[in-house]
Amino acid sequence: MGLIAIGAGLAVLTGAGAGIGIGIATSKAADAIAKQPEAKGDINKALLLGCALAEATAIYGFVIALLIILFLK
Repeated sequence: MGLIAIGAGLAVLTGAGAGIGIGIATSKAADAIAKQPEAKGDINKALLLGCALAEATAIYGFVIALLIILFLK
């Protein structure tokens, strides 16, 4: 049971990576908008797409952690 918990914990760590990535992307987007306000629409589109992809990896990690816990008892 101990190794299952470790595996599930490692799978959930994808959420930390996604959070850091989204934070960095948001700060870079804010800098870009400050430098070129006329490109705000294009920057926001790219930011939202990138955030969605990063968040998807966190959700995949969470689902894998749940599967590990529920099916490898």
